[in-house]
Amino acid sequence: MFEIIKAGGWVMWPLVGCSIAALAIIGERLWALRPSRVLPRTLLPQVWSWYRQNLLDATKLRYLRAHSPLGAVLAAGLFNYRHGREVMKESLEDAGRQVLHELERHLNMLGSIALVTPLMGLLGTVFGIMHVFAGVSTGGMGNPTALAAGIAEALITTAAGLSIAIPSLLFHRYLIGRVDELVVGMEDEALKLVEMLHGEREDAEGEQ
Repeated sequence: MFEIIKAGGWVMWPLVGCSIAALAIIGERLWALRPSRVLPRTLLPQVWSWYRQNLLDATKLRYLRAHSPLGAVLAAGLFNYRHGREVMKESLEDAGRQVLHELERHLNMLGSIALVTPLMGLLGTVFGIMHVFAGVSTGGMGNPTALAAGIAEALITTAAGLSIAIPSLLFHRYLIGRVDELVVGMEDEALKLVEMLHGEREDAEGEQ
């Protein structure tokens, strides 16, 4: 592996750095965006149970904020539910925007890696071919086999850039889709909370 990196020239080192960063982002986001962590299905029924038992105090709200992204959204709404439906909805929307920003953390970087690494690979190939033909101009054609080997080495960076960019792009699109699904789920849970607390829904299961 080190010989391949060495053959590709200095451009291979930024590509290696990009590959490590992409792997770290993908692993961290797959762990952070687990539905069971972001959107626990038992949380809204638990909140409704606390509300009916008059147990929603400051301690419970702090617990909700720290429990999950959905809990942070619901806690914002619960803090303002006595001020009316519209104020409660606005607080839920504000909290939702903050949670969305957190869910999308590092995804812009992953998308940038997917876009930049092919260009970096192409840059390395251009430099490599320039180096090969500079040798030809000074020493003549010499050995055609050696010339072909030099060009093959120059193409290493393009192959490396594409090898990093393709999975990075696929995971970027997948993770963006997961964030969208989670946001839709949180919006549904937040709407249920508004309806329950303002008398339009009797319980967390939606029975009238």
